[in-house]
Amino acid sequence: MTGPGLVDREAERAALDEMIAAVQVGESRVLVLRGAPGIGKSALLHYAERAASGFRKLRTVGIESDMELDFAALHQFCLPLLARLKDLPTPRRAALETVFRLRDGARPDAFLVGLAILDLLSGASEEQPLLCVIDDAQWLDRSSAQVLGFVARRLLAESIALVLASRVPGPELNGLPAVEITGLRHTDARTLLDSVAAAPLDGGIRDRIVAETHGNPLALIELPRGLTASQMVGGLGLLNADTLPSQIEESFLNRIGSLPQQTRLLLLVAAVEPVGDPDLVRHAAERLGVPSAMSGIDGLLTIDDRVTFRHPLVRSASYRAASPAARRAAHLALAEVTDPRSAPDRRAWHLASAAAGPDEAVAAELERSAARAQARGGMAAAAAFLQRSVVLTVDPARRTDRMLSAAEASFQAGDVEDAGRLLSAVGVYPLDALQRGQAAVLRGQVAFATLDGANAIARTIEAARQLEPVAPQAARETYLTAWGIAVTFTDPASLLEVSQAVRLLPPPADPGPLDLLLDGYAQLVTDGTAAAAGTLRRAAAALVNLPVEQVLRWGWVATGGIAAAWDDEGMRELCDRWLRVARDAHALRELPFLLTTSSFASSWTGDFEATAASIAEADAVAAATGNPLPPYGELRLLSLRGREPEAAELIAATIHASTAAGLGMGNSAARWAAAVLYNGLGRYPEAMRAALATTYVSEPGISTWLLPELVEAASRSGEPEVAREALDRLTEKTRSFDTDFARGVEARTQALVTDGPEAEDLYREAVERLDRTRLQPESARAHLVYGEWLRRRRQRVRAREQLRTAYEMLVTIGMEAFAERARRELLATGETVRKRTAVRAPGVELTAQERQIALLVRDGYSNREVGERLYLSPRTVEWHLRRIFAKLDIDSRRKLRDVLLA
Repeated sequence: MTGPGLVDREAERAALDEMIAAVQVGESRVLVLRGAPGIGKSALLHYAERAASGFRKLRTVGIESDMELDFAALHQFCLPLLARLKDLPTPRRAALETVFRLRDGARPDAFLVGLAILDLLSGASEEQPLLCVIDDAQWLDRSSAQVLGFVARRLLAESIALVLASRVPGPELNGLPAVEITGLRHTDARTLLDSVAAAPLDGGIRDRIVAETHGNPLALIELPRGLTASQMVGGLGLLNADTLPSQIEESFLNRIGSLPQQTRLLLLVAAVEPVGDPDLVRHAAERLGVPSAMSGIDGLLTIDDRVTFRHPLVRSASYRAASPAARRAAHLALAEVTDPRSAPDRRAWHLASAAAGPDEAVAAELERSAARAQARGGMAAAAAFLQRSVVLTVDPARRTDRMLSAAEASFQAGDVEDAGRLLSAVGVYPLDALQRGQAAVLRGQVAFATLDGANAIARTIEAARQLEPVAPQAARETYLTAWGIAVTFTDPASLLEVSQAVRLLPPPADPGPLDLLLDGYAQLVTDGTAAAAGTLRRAAAALVNLPVEQVLRWGWVATGGIAAAWDDEGMRELCDRWLRVARDAHALRELPFLLTTSSFASSWTGDFEATAASIAEADAVAAATGNPLPPYGELRLLSLRGREPEAAELIAATIHASTAAGLGMGNSAARWAAAVLYNGLGRYPEAMRAALATTYVSEPGISTWLLPELVEAASRSGEPEVAREALDRLTEKTRSFDTDFARGVEARTQALVTDGPEAEDLYREAVERLDRTRLQPESARAHLVYGEWLRRRRQRVRAREQLRTAYEMLVTIGMEAFAERARRELLATGETVRKRTAVRAPGVELTAQERQIALLVRDGYSNREVGERLYLSPRTVEWHLRRIFAKLDIDSRRKLRDVLLA
C-alpha cells in the first residue's frame, strides 16, 4: 500500500494533490476521472476528500433510477448551501427556489440555474475552500448534468475544486480536463490479489487472473469472494464471463442470491429508492414484512444517516436479482410511504413502475408530474414522465395526445432521436386535423434541427396547411417558421411557395406585429418591394414593442422586417430593446443570436469596439451553453476592417461548413464578407466573383446588402451589364423607402454606372444623405468613390477634399483596407500622405474578454454586475481585472477609466 486504501495511483494522486494545492491559493480546478466500473474512481474521490484538509466538502452521486427526475442530483449536491439562497440576486434566487420546489414560478432557463449555482458556490468559497465531488456522473439526471457542466466551464478563481467520476462522460462534460483511470500495474495488481486470496496462488495462475481482470481493483477484490479455493488455485471461474463489469456484477448476483429472502428484499427496496433516505427505506421494507433492523447484509449495504451501497454494481445487481413482481411490490411500497405533497413526482414514478398494466389514474398523475417538470425547466424529466404515461394510457385518443406531448417535450429537451421515434409511432394511430398539424409541425422541427433542409421546409409547409382550417393563428405562425427555414437554407422556390400560401390566407381581424411581418414578407416575394413597403413599414414600427415571449420565440426571423424598411435608427433601437428583453428574461439560448444582430447594427455605424464586444459576449454565452454560433458577426467585422489573412481563413472555413450543412445563409454571409473585403483591397474581380457566387433570394438582409458590393466590383471590373442588372435589383429594394439610408446607398451605387453631370449629382446626393445618418462606413465610402470619380476626371483639388475626408473617416473607424485605398488615391492626386492607422486605446493587447470587462468597468459596472453580464463569478471578474491592471500598468478602476477614455 502506498496510500490510505490505495495501491499504485501515484500519477492520479499527484494530479489531485496539485488540484488541492491550487485551490488553497485561490484558484479553481476541474477534473473528470474517467474509467470502467471498479477501476478505482471512487477510491480516488475518497483520497481527494481526505487530502482536502480544511475544505468544505459537497458530494452527490448519480443514481440510475433517479435519472428521470429533473435536478435531483443538483438538489442533493446543494442541500447544505440552501441557507445562502437569500444572498443571491433576485432572478437567480427565484430560479433555484423554483427548480428545488421551494416556490412556484415561471420556468427558468437551465443556464440561469447554472449561474445561480455558480454564485452559490462562489459565495461559499469566500469563507472556506470547497471540494465538490460527483460520483457516477454518467447517471446524473440531464438537468443536473447540464448545470454542473456549465458551472465547471465558468470556474476560474473561486477556490473551488470540482472532481467528477464517470464511466463515459456525457456530452455535458465534454471538453473538461480529464484523466483516464486504467487498471493497476502488473506488480501492484498481483500484490492486491495476494492480499485477498483465500489460499496461496501459483504464479502462472495469479498472472492469468491479473491479465483477465486487466488490473481492475474491484474485480481483483470481489471476484475471488465468489470462487472456491480449488477454483482460485486452478484459475477457473474468471474465464467464461462476458465483459468485466458484467462479470463483477455476476459475482455480486451470486452473493445476493445466497442471502435470506428478507435481506434480498431490503437490498431491492434500497436499490429502487433514489435519494438514499433511510426512513423511506425502512418504512417501505416494513410494509413488505422486512424488520426495521437487519443484519447479515454481507457488507453490501450501509444504512446510517444515508443509505449507501458498497458499489453501484451492487445496486444494479440487487435489482436484477429480483423478479418483476418483487420489483413492482418494492416500488408500490415506496410510493405508499412517499409524501405526495413534498415529493409528488417521485411518488408518481414509483406508482408507474409498480403498475402491471395500463392504469389511467397513474397515467394522469404522470402527466401532472410532466407539467410540474416543464414549469421547473426539466424538459428531459417531462419527456420521461410523458413517455411512461403513454404506456399506461387506456383511451386511444388520450394516448395520442400524450404521445404528441411526449414528442414535443423530447424535442425541447434536445433528444431529437426520441422525438422522431415517437412521431413515427404516433403515425399508426388515427389522428384528427389538429393532431395531424401538430405532428407535422414537430416533424418539420426535427428535420430543421438535423439540418435536413428539404424535409424541414416541406414538412413545415404541410403542417401549416393542415392547421389552416382548425387553428388559423397557429397556421400563420407555422408559415412564419417556414419562411425563416427557407431563408436559412436559401431556397427561393420554397420561399415563393410559402409566400403564395400566405397571400391566400384570410386576413386576421386584429393583426399584430408578427401578422404584419408575415404579410409583408409574403408580399415582398409575390408582388415586389413597392407592394410590400407599406406593410413592412407598419411591421417595422410595431416590432420594436414586440412582447417579451414573442421576442424570444421569433427574434431569429423577425429582425429582417426592420432591415427591409431600411430604417437604420429603428434597427439600433430594436436591437437595444430586444437585448434588454433577453437579458431581463435571462434567455441565454436566445441571447447569442440577439447579440450577433446587435453586432451587425453597431458595425453599420462604424462602432467596431461595440461590435467586437457584442461578438465576444455572444461567443462567451454560446460557449457556456454549449451552442456554438456561426461566425457571422466576426466575418462582418473582419471584412470591414480589411484584415485579409484572418478574414480569408474564416471565409473559407464558413463556406466549407455551410456547404456541407446545406446552409445557404452561411454561404451568403461568407460571400458578402469576401465582397466587402476585396472591394476594400481594390481587388474588384475577386469581389465580383464572391458576390456572384451567392444564391439570390428575395429576402431582406444579406441578399440585398450584397448588391451594392456587386455593383461596385462589376463597374470597376469592366462588367457594366452585371453592374446594371445588380443595380436594378437594388433600386427595386430601395425606391419605396424614403430614408437617407436607402436613398443614400441607392444614389452612391447608381453613380458608379452613370456618366456626366448626372453622376456628380448622384455622388453629391449620396454624400449629403449618408452624412445625415450615423452610418459612418457607408458615408466614408460615399466620399471615397466620389473622390475617385473626381480624380479620374482630373479635378484634383476637389478630389483631394473628398479623399481626405474619406481617409480621415476610414482611419478613425478602423477600416484599414478602404483607408489604404483612399491613401493611394490621394497620392495619385499629387498629395503627400503619411500612412496612418487608427489610434488605438492603450490595452489593445488585452484579450477580447479582458477588453470587454475593462469596458464594462470603465462604464461604472461593479464586479457583480460585470459577472452577471458575462456569466462569470465576481471573483473571476476580479481575477481578470488584476490581469488587466498589470497589462496596463495601473492600479485602480479610476485609472482604468482614464486610460480607456483617453
